This record gives sequence, structure tokens and C-alpha cells, in this order.
Amino acid sequence: MATTTAASVATRRRLGWAPYALLAPSLVYLAVFFALPMVNAFGLAFQGDEGGYSLEPIRRMLGDERFAKALTTTLLLVVIIVPIQFVVAMGMALVVNARLKGTDLWLYVFALPLGVSELAAGIVWFSIFTEQGWLNSLLTQVGILDRPFIFLDYQRPTLLILTIVVAEAWRATSIVMIILVAGLQGIPRDYLEAADVFGATAWQRVRHVILPLLKPSIRVALILRTILAFQVFATVIALAGSATNVLAGEAYRWYQNLRDARVAAAYASLILILSVVSTILFLLLLPTEEDRPT
Repeated sequence: MATTTAASVATRRRLGWAPYALLAPSLVYLAVFFALPMVNAFGLAFQGDEGGYSLEPIRRMLGDERFAKALTTTLLLVVIIVPIQFVVAMGMALVVNARLKGTDLWLYVFALPLGVSELAAGIVWFSIFTEQGWLNSLLTQVGILDRPFIFLDYQRPTLLILTIVVAEAWRATSIVMIILVAGLQGIPRDYLEAADVFGATAWQRVRHVILPLLKPSIRVALILRTILAFQVFATVIALAGSATNVLAGEAYRWYQNLRDARVAAAYASLILILSVVSTILFLLLLPTEEDRPT
């Protein structure tokens, strides 16, 4: 232990300020484009009509008749989307990591949605789910449906949410998959070979070997995807318009349509708080070996 500590100290002395110099551009970028806007948004959310401190923007947000529905829908999307995407992404990552024939092709196919923006993905899936879209045309031609089914029925909010879940799962599962693939490739093959020697089944290998060693990557993937799920906006607008309210959509409505930047900042601050809370929960619920006290 003492030898390892001495080696670490010697390495730090040898590197000097080089690591900090390499990190400096990223830190400056985060400070200018993330930290400062975040602080300004919080300040704007607590700013009154006269420019002083006030809780009026918060009261307006909480008193908005669309607030409760937007919050409920956003949380519902997070609860549905994140587990589905994790399970699907884990399966995709295991297929890629198995190094089967044509692995490069599978990786290319799985990662293809990464090149599609959120709005473009929403428009693509709108063309699929619309009454005269590809899905209805296919189901009608093969005889499953006699007439087109209205998937984007604004009187059926549950059906709208399901279409949003499908579109978001297709668009963003690749992000989770890439993180999990990187984690899988960092697992030494010796552990898996030892599991094979002891006769472990595929499920036992995943449960007792892969998942414990993959925990750091799982935590990063879940944190990133949950934060992005709280910010879902363009896909909802493309598929459901104003029929389905989410927090990011309400922030846009207050800023663009109602011209009240303070209430919009309150919505943005709430999204940030929910993201921070979810991150803390994942850090507590999925501790890694580095987090445990020595």
C-alpha cells in the first residue's frame, strides 16, 4: 500500500501542471457555457418585476394550470423510458461484445440513430405513426387492419405517451449502448473464462460477473440518460404538439409565447434540480469500489 502511494506521488510530481493544463480548456468551456447560464437562470427565477428578489416566478409556475400535468408526464416518461432503454441497450452491447460474425455491421446499425437529431427523429416517427403513414400502410396491405388506426390520437394521452417512448427509445438507446460497450470491453476476459470453467450459464455470467464489474459504466449511462429524459422536448412537439405537456415544453411556452423569461427560468431551474436529485440517487444506489471507504 505504501509502495503504491509513493508511486502515485512520484507520478504526480513528474507530470507537474500538465494534467491541469489539459483540463483547463474544458473547464473554461463548462464555466462559460454551463455554469454561468445556470447561475443566471437561477437568479432570473427569483427575480421580481422591479428587479429585486421575489418568489413570484415560482408562484406563477406552481399556479400554472399546465404545471401538474407537465411534471407528471415528464416523470412518467423518465420512469418508462430509462428502464426500457437500459434493458435494450444492454442486450445490444452484449451482442456487440460477443464478437460474432458481422459485429462491425451490428455496431454500425445500432449506432445509426446517434446521427439523427431529436427533432428529426420526432418527424421520422410522426411519418410512421400518422394516419396515412408507413405503419398504417403496411398493416392495411397485409390485411391486419381494415382501415388506418389513429396512433396519434390526441384524445388518448396514454397512446401518445407510448409513441413518444418508442421514438425516444429508438433515438437515444445508442448513447447508453456505447457507454455499456466501452465498459464491457474493459472487463478482463479472465473473469468470463473462469465463469465458463465453473459451468456458469449465460444468465449467471451476466448477473454475477458482468453486471457487478460493469457498475461504473451502468451508473454513468443511467445518469446521462435520465438527465436527457428530463429535457425531452422536440420529440414530444413533433409527435404530440401541445396535446402532451412536458417541463421543457412549458419552459419554451413561457419564454416564446407568453414572453415571461422569469417563469421559463423557473421551469428550467426545476429541470436542473430534478436532474441533480436523480444523479445523487444513482450515486447512492449504485456505489462503486472507489466510493467505498478503505
